[in-house]
Amino acid sequence: MILTTTEQVPGRTIEKSLGLVRGNTVRAKHIGRDIVAALRNLVGGEVSEYSEMMIEARNEAINRMTDQARALEADAVVGVRLVTSQVASGAAELLAYGTAVRLQSE
Repeated sequence: MILTTTEQVPGRTIEKSLGLVRGNTVRAKHIGRDIVAALRNLVGGEVSEYSEMMIEARNEAINRMTDQARALEADAVVGVRLVTSQVASGAAELLAYGTAVRLQSE
């Protein structure tokens, strides 16, 4: 599965657009991570616990979007975008979306 943020796949021709595909996940803070993050906040530096949580969330959202594209028998997803929003105090949604396409055979 080819994923690209551009509207085309370089060197390939889009045969058919299959429509919007998306994947999302909602992640909440963990009390253990919060304690470590609060301590790290006092001394400065990257809050790696939250960075790791967001990496996991991005991967999950992209995997869910890709699964939806495969179900449509897509070869690629173009125009991929990622959006984050707070859905509750201490919880954030990460959404991945794009357009599933079928490419012409090489």
